[in-house]
Amino acid sequence: MSTTTFEEQAPPAPAPAPAPVAVRPRRSRRGRLGPGRPVPYGWAIGPALLLALWAAGSGLGVFDARALPAPWTVAATAGDLIESGKLQSHLGTSAQRALLGLLFGVAAGLVLALVSGLSRIGEALIDGPVQIKRSVPSLALIPLLILWFGIGETMKVVTIALGVLVPVYIHTHNGLRTIESRYPELAETVRLGRFAFVRHVVLPGALPGFLLGMRFAVTSAWLALVVVEQVNATSGIGYMMELARTYGQTDVIIVGLVVYGLLGLVSDALVRLVERRALSWRRTLAG
Repeated sequence: MSTTTFEEQAPPAPAPAPAPVAVRPRRSRRGRLGPGRPVPYGWAIGPALLLALWAAGSGLGVFDARALPAPWTVAATAGDLIESGKLQSHLGTSAQRALLGLLFGVAAGLVLALVSGLSRIGEALIDGPVQIKRSVPSLALIPLLILWFGIGETMKVVTIALGVLVPVYIHTHNGLRTIESRYPELAETVRLGRFAFVRHVVLPGALPGFLLGMRFAVTSAWLALVVVEQVNATSGIGYMMELARTYGQTDVIIVGLVVYGLLGLVSDALVRLVERRALSWRRTLAG
């Protein structure tokens, strides 16, 4: 038998490491397809653009001064109303009506949504009438409300509350019904009581829908206020505008419209601020 010897071979030399290649970081999917970063003071850009177009049209004579006074004319009129104290007085009355209607409407809408959202019997009793009210404009209810409550402040507050109730109910009820079923099952597993279940599961789960409903509710409150303040009112922004229409004071009417617009814009901004703070844990396209 012959034996064969193998020579030990030296290990091969390591290959030289490749030169580092600069890799361009890919943009995240959110940054590539999303709306982008928030624009500073973006909420003011649209109104500022409208104001600039209004001023340009008035300066170039595009708008008839009798039909649409120039911004500086409206500003001078607003200054006169503020100096005389009329604007503050009317604004205080309007704000009080809107706030009372908003409080009663939000409370009623929230309670009805909880009863309807947590009980099938409650839903059968409540959801239908609310949907009927949703399809009936508040303006159509004013003759009936006048017969029931008269033409005083009660009718005005009730009209505003009915306009506020619907969006709060609709969006809160939807938020309740979209809570994932695993959370009630988990609450039953850990033996949570009814009150604790509502506090720790139901209310946090319905909060996004409720806050969305609040954005619609504050707008509905101001819209209803415009209507009711033209029904036998003796004060308020709507009354001031109706009186100005009688005397052909277009500039005063524009002042009232601007006040209504600013009230709606500020109210919506406050609700959005609360929404961002309360729902800071959510990652959405809004940033």
